[in-house]
Amino acid sequence: MGQQINTVQSTAVPLNMENIDTDQIIPARFLKATTRDGFGKNLFRDWRFNSDGTTKPGFLLNNPIYKGRILIAGKNFGCGSSREHAAWAIKDFGFDVVVSSFFADIFKSNALNNFLLPVTVSENFLQALFKVIEDDPLTEIAVDLPAQTITIVGDGLQESFEINPYKKSCLLNGYDDIDYLLSIRKEIEKFETSRN
Repeated sequence: MGQQINTVQSTAVPLNMENIDTDQIIPARFLKATTRDGFGKNLFRDWRFNSDGTTKPGFLLNNPIYKGRILIAGKNFGCGSSREHAAWAIKDFGFDVVVSSFFADIFKSNALNNFLLPVTVSENFLQALFKVIEDDPLTEIAVDLPAQTITIVGDGLQESFEINPYKKSCLLNGYDDIDYLLSIRKEIEKFETSRN
């Protein structure tokens, strides 16, 4: 079983850039491992670090002012190749939610399969998020999965978001696909018995 997601209330990291692709999220040279652990240290590797391994102070994830369990990114997040490692890296770094006005389909699917909640908001709401966090990095954002809402806690500005009902159930219960089937085993057995 994976990590359950219900309500996440946290400060957020605003990455106000569009078309962030999976090779920028986790460069190809770090894809050798086959387990999910340890990818977070190389999240946005080429943006966070110089070639000698020193940190780039201008990059948001290197700024201690910005932290939290929510990553807010520009439109078309997760485009490019279909590497599942991108979701692994974001999750392993400590994010539980990624917010954008548009996600690449394969990234969105990989995120949901790895207990990382992709929240799609309108472009207007996304820009409101960037603005409020720029004004006050300690602003908290509340993502309520059962209610399917995202709220700027200080001013109450709120928007609803869509999610596949099956994936919502899996996230709320911490189920992967196998766990879900095991959770309804009795119903499956009952159905099979009724067919004989």
